[in-house]
Amino acid sequence: MKTVAGTMAFITGGASGIGLGMARALAAQGARIAVCDVRADHLAQAAQVAADEGWADRFRALQLDVRDRDAFAAALDEAEAALGPLQILINNAGIGIQGPVDEATYADWDWAIGVNLMGVVNGLVSGLPRIKAHGLGGHVVNTASQGAIMQARATRGVYAPTKAAVISMTEHLKLELDVKGGAIGATVVCPGPVRTNIEETEQHRPAEFQVDTPFRHRDETPPPGALPPTAPGFWLDPLTVGEMTVDAILTGKLYVITHPAFIGSVKARHAGIEAAMAEDYLPR
Repeated sequence: MKTVAGTMAFITGGASGIGLGMARALAAQGARIAVCDVRADHLAQAAQVAADEGWADRFRALQLDVRDRDAFAAALDEAEAALGPLQILINNAGIGIQGPVDEATYADWDWAIGVNLMGVVNGLVSGLPRIKAHGLGGHVVNTASQGAIMQARATRGVYAPTKAAVISMTEHLKLELDVKGGAIGATVVCPGPVRTNIEETEQHRPAEFQVDTPFRHRDETPPPGALPPTAPGFWLDPLTVGEMTVDAILTGKLYVITHPAFIGSVKARHAGIEAAMAEDYLPR
């Protein structure tokens, strides 16, 4: 895309954290913003941000649980009726479920997959046909996690696989869209530590996914070789990630990787894979 000015951007999980940072960065360049979120209090806060920053006249707040396919389509209908045709679809909603994978229950898996993976699927199935139909071009952004490409770490065994699936999905999506002419782009955002409210995940676990011992374990230790959590630049402002995302939309980048300091962990993971591929398993 050459510009985001005048386009309509639909952002799930957009009323706080990274989603709101994306909304603010897009709005600063003239986009019309539909922000969706499951939390009404966050939607009210996002509306206040839009008013304070001068883009309330091109803002729409919509309450949405991304697991609900009918509601997803209805939210897109409402957003398009108010703000124009969908051009930028941002599947950002996610939950930061954490805990040891060997203790995970069906409820933990169903909740994590339902939001982090199927929420993206629902966005693609509901939104992509709309972008294709109007012929104006557009862009899809899916939010994953930098942790999904790094070495395995304790307490990430349910969260990281859902985000790894989103990365793979977006890689395939971009390849397929490019083959079909390149009028629609695709980007996967892989954030490292960002100042969000992800630590509140367990406070808002839906009743149908409650378990006797929910995942409540957080591991804030950085990966080997990375900056310590107190170092400048470790915790990013969500607006910074939003600005990185807008740049990726305008330049057609596939990946947004927020923390290059974590490259050692990525290399170590890849080294293990490469070493396994170099082994000779054939009978001698």
